[in-house]
Amino acid sequence: MSKPEPFPESGSTSQDAVAAALTRIAAALERLAPPLPAAPDLTVADAFVWHPKPARLTPVPRVNRVEMVLLRGIDRMRDTLAENTERFARGLPANNALLWGARGMGKSSLVKAVHAETNKRLAAGNSYRPLKLVEIHREDIESLPDLMAIMRADTHRFVVFCDDLSFDADDTSYKSLKAVLEGGIEGRPANVVFYATSNRRHLLPRDMMENERSTAINPGEAVEEKVSLSDRFGLWLGFHKCSQDEYLDMVFGYAAHYGLERDRDALRAEALEWATTRGARSGRTAWQFVQDLAGRLGKSLDA
Repeated sequence: MSKPEPFPESGSTSQDAVAAALTRIAAALERLAPPLPAAPDLTVADAFVWHPKPARLTPVPRVNRVEMVLLRGIDRMRDTLAENTERFARGLPANNALLWGARGMGKSSLVKAVHAETNKRLAAGNSYRPLKLVEIHREDIESLPDLMAIMRADTHRFVVFCDDLSFDADDTSYKSLKAVLEGGIEGRPANVVFYATSNRRHLLPRDMMENERSTAINPGEAVEEKVSLSDRFGLWLGFHKCSQDEYLDMVFGYAAHYGLERDRDALRAEALEWATTRGARSGRTAWQFVQDLAGRLGKSLDA
């Protein structure tokens, strides 16, 4: 049996080789690692869209929204959300808000309009610091902690907005949302408030809740785990289907605002026919009718 070769004595040559190898390894790891995200410039816009991969806030130069005065039939919800938002923008305590209910009744439009109106009111003061609106898409909810970390380190105040928020039976990302909103060690940053819209009051489908109740060892606790998500929202603002008079008020308001000259009786008849053919009366239906009317009259709807 041959004896093992003795370990070579360390010298400058071998040390240089090891150092060179380590340098190459470090360089390779740096190339593989994703670059650190640059700190976002939040002064370039008042509204942003969050993208988690790679992590960035994309500015929105012109937000797609309607003016507050054009939102009809939702006065109580409008005033409540506007008051909550202005308190928050002024550094006072405010609640997360869940806007739930009928489709097309102006839930997301109200959030965007309130943001613009709040900044307009703040601009009249001496120490104006604009409120930032950040939209996060439903499918990116699990990245919410990363977004919160960016905003926590900033001096601005943020409304984080998720439109059409809901969860399916096999979706567990709602647990991340619960932890960020009120749970966890850090909790929600003091400079962040979360607004969401949904067609569901509890954000979860009824059949999912019923299934949990029927299959769980403790049905009450299983349902409570999921219903408690909506409890993280201090404000519940319900939007319900509008009446015929409210629908027509929306149509007349849009037509007057954009200078669409039309005989009132003819406008009423056309608007009702439009709603009947679509089987719905809502703010969205009214807006779609007005767009059609403006097109037929050759008028622009640019504000």
